Amino acid sequence: MSRLVWAYWLGMGLVAWLFPSALPLLTQMLIMGLFAVSLDIALGYAGILTVGHAAFFGVGAYTAGLLSVHGWSEPISALFAAAAVCTVFGYLLGFLVVRGADLSRLMITVAVCLLLSEAARRFSSVTGGADGLQGIMPLPVLGYFEFDLFGRTAFGYAFVVTFILFFAMWRMVRSPFGVALSGIHQNPRRMRALGTPVPARLRLAFAMSAGMAGVAGALLAQTTQFVGVDTLSFERSADVLIMLVLGGTGQLTGGLLGAVVYTFMHDQLAALSPQYWMMGVGFVLIIVALSGGGGLLGLYRRWLGARGVA
Repeated sequence: MSRLVWAYWLGMGLVAWLFPSALPLLTQMLIMGLFAVSLDIALGYAGILTVGHAAFFGVGAYTAGLLSVHGWSEPISALFAAAAVCTVFGYLLGFLVVRGADLSRLMITVAVCLLLSEAARRFSSVTGGADGLQGIMPLPVLGYFEFDLFGRTAFGYAFVVTFILFFAMWRMVRSPFGVALSGIHQNPRRMRALGTPVPARLRLAFAMSAGMAGVAGALLAQTTQFVGVDTLSFERSADVLIMLVLGGTGQLTGGLLGAVVYTFMHDQLAALSPQYWMMGVGFVLIIVALSGGGGLLGLYRRWLGARGVA
């Protein structure tokens, strides 16, 4: 991994050590970073245009939450359960998403997200409806680390899970499968001519992306001990898309960086103006877009190039 990636992980640990009161915010950054990385697999690498990725995030959150409410409170196994449910869901949905063009993919993913959001409100006896799913009480992680009020266990738990999944995706995009995905994104016709099963590869990538998003949602449910309908909302999908574009698509690290910047801006600007904080985010996005593309990572690499650093 690059120096920037290691700087991110070391920086997270250092900030957590120096500013323990910021642990809940840092945990949010990690979870949303994992969510953004999952979207990058589908959008940045496979080229699948999706604006409803919160469907998987919310399904993962409700899976972990409902398991806990109904007596299955072991957190790690609940993560695996959320990943399995969302991976299967993503793979099946992939048969609809992959076969269409960009506009139909966008419409299908948005429609699924909206349908699930309304279903969560409609079946309030199961999901808690607008009041949210409460009573989530995860057991200590590995039987030793209890979730405390200060957020120490939540941060460490999210840090380890996000690091493991990020490293796994980093290896995946450099594998023959990841190279094939990049080729499909750039020129699907040529990849078909080379004998690559393009639809099958795209479905698998979409399923992997959905599974990761489900883990991120499950982490949010376990660390906050609450699941709201907003986890399935279109606004959640828009937020993670902004994070990814802000950081830079097709680079994995961009999702992590964008989540940090966006979450920090949200926290600070909302404290200054709860109604108009999105204006500040909009100005930053315009500046980044006009600077030459590639998000913040693109800016960083151009800065390195100007200094003559490889």
